[in-house]
Amino acid sequence: MTIYFKELRQSRKAFLIWTISIAAMMFLCIIIFPEMKTEMDSVSDVFAKMGKFTQAFGMDKLSFGELMGFYGIECGNVVGIGGGFFAALTGISVLADEEKGRTAEFLLTHPVSRTSVLTQKLIFVLTRIFLLNAVVVLTSTVASALINEKFPAKEFLLLHIAYLIMQIEISCICFGISAFIKRGGIGAGLGTALIMYCMNLICNMSEKVEFLKYITPYAYCDASNIISKSELDTKLIIIGMIISVVSVITGYVKYIKKDIAA
Repeated sequence: MTIYFKELRQSRKAFLIWTISIAAMMFLCIIIFPEMKTEMDSVSDVFAKMGKFTQAFGMDKLSFGELMGFYGIECGNVVGIGGGFFAALTGISVLADEEKGRTAEFLLTHPVSRTSVLTQKLIFVLTRIFLLNAVVVLTSTVASALINEKFPAKEFLLLHIAYLIMQIEISCICFGISAFIKRGGIGAGLGTALIMYCMNLICNMSEKVEFLKYITPYAYCDASNIISKSELDTKLIIIGMIISVVSVITGYVKYIKKDIAA
């Protein structure tokens, strides 16, 4: 597991920056909730009358005046966008950066198979995602305790399970893409996450493109649906898991046969 631990050491600064930034924004959103709570009911009424915009962000199903509703809309966007971008960057860079930094050829001359290299790097990607989500959950729990509020346990747990699966899917897709890229891929990674996020917004606004929910992982981690129904869409999650597995297998097949750029 030498490569795995090397990746953890080399990426610790970037990981801390991303994790602290996302956790801090979550903490601040929750801490200011009591001061905004009295005004949230009127805000909810305003947003409820904004038509397609309201549907796009699920504000027609949640109340800003309740902690879980506020958390799902405000904090959910932080984890959804920030966590999705973090997962995309982690997945897209783990292989492509080796060629960009011209270290891949040196790495692969050592007595270690490409399969082992890929497996250790994939475990590294998943480890970072699990750690990020653990910090976010802990931060949110502590922040809610500080304001003497309590999340409904079931909805809170389901929401974060959905975010975790979403980030894993995005990272696996980008992991597969990274096997095809020779010189970095930050743009490709961020673009993938952004396109998927926008797909979900469009899907929420129009039933004519409802098929997009089978493509974007943001569909099954939509806070408004999870909190209002108190359940996950298992069908969409299964599809997402299949996409993740296919993406990883594609990355393995491509990288094992790939001519590494010197």
